[in-house]
Amino acid sequence: MNCIIVDDDKMSCKILEGFVEKTTSLNLIGSFNSSVEARNILAKRYDIDLIILDIEMPELNGFDFIGSLDVPPNVIIVSSSERYALKAFDFNVVDYLLKPVTYGRFCKATDKTLKYFSRKDNTNAGDKEIFIKKGSSLVKLKLKDIVYIEALENYVTLTTSDDKYTIHFTMKAIENQLPSGIFIRVHRSFIINKSIIQTIKENSLDLKVGDSLKNIPVGKSFRDSLLNDINVMAR
Repeated sequence: MNCIIVDDDKMSCKILEGFVEKTTSLNLIGSFNSSVEARNILAKRYDIDLIILDIEMPELNGFDFIGSLDVPPNVIIVSSSERYALKAFDFNVVDYLLKPVTYGRFCKATDKTLKYFSRKDNTNAGDKEIFIKKGSSLVKLKLKDIVYIEALENYVTLTTSDDKYTIHFTMKAIENQLPSGIFIRVHRSFIINKSIIQTIKENSLDLKVGDSLKNIPVGKSFRDSLLNDINVMAR
């Protein structure tokens, strides 16, 4: 899970950063002493799965921070006081940890997130809208309408069921801004919408594009990640 830490206590941030670094299921995107700065990052990125959040912060406290988000990711509260615990669970937080937090207690909270709550944003994230430049105009697209993205040197092409849009972007940059619950990279040159997969073959997959199928290569280094990310029924 991609995560961020939001805590105005710099020492607490350092401890939590160390916990995240030791936890293979977590990938730290950023650590913020300002809740306002963290909120600005969340407004730009859709791939954050977990926020590790303090309550008592200047400008925007933890509860106001959660309430300001349209679709909050999973949240684990880390606080020096028990008095916010009942209110915290009214915000559907995953867990509430008291400082000083031990690594064992931290692991229990992250395991709980993985088991019950991760990727909860799949449906709502797909309804998010972006504007793509086409000629001299800006065209509005819902993320879920993007079928696949293909790299073209310093550009990428976004393909929907009935159109294509070429923008000046790198694959890494656009991958970081797409919700991981909907999109997955399957090749160094391709990111695809998982909901539109029709068939997965040995070295490729078929996507439904309008009334036809589009064959997309699957790189060897991406295949295991793809198979782990979809529901495969097996005996």
